[in-house]
Amino acid sequence: MPIYIALLRAVNVGGTGKLPMSELRAMCLDAGFTDVTTYIASGNVVLRTETDAANVKHQMELRLKQHAAKPVSVIVRTFDELVAVLEANPFKETPPNQSVTIFLDEPPPKDLIDRVTGQKGEELQLGRREIYVHYINGIANSTLKIPIANNGTGRNINTLTKLKEIALKLQ
Repeated sequence: MPIYIALLRAVNVGGTGKLPMSELRAMCLDAGFTDVTTYIASGNVVLRTETDAANVKHQMELRLKQHAAKPVSVIVRTFDELVAVLEANPFKETPPNQSVTIFLDEPPPKDLIDRVTGQKGEELQLGRREIYVHYINGIANSTLKIPIANNGTGRNINTLTKLKEIALKLQ
């Protein structure tokens, strides 16, 4: 049975979108997903289901909208896609808490890097449906603005590595 990683946008971050992970897990089980595991309170879920990624996204967004009374965006990747994202990370030699992958539903525009603002040493590289960012001075000190980033959700390499480890236990 396929393994998926679901990443929720703007949940339990900066005082917005409060969602206890126990409720998120219950929503996933209600959708018929199995082996549901959440990781930290920022909306990371590893699960199994026979359905495809588009249906995982649809089922989760439907339940989250009912819960929050507003849309909550979910980005879904297969286990293999998550592994590929980690392998493609161009900033492997940097501290994993300074390297962030922004996940999108669609490929980023080819000219995106030319349209960022507030860049002060940060390095960016486009992926298949991701944007890789190395925050040289740390994310908290950054003024970097990436126009399309609000359509996705970011996770640092530490979090992605942990999600991969959780998923590996399900194989």
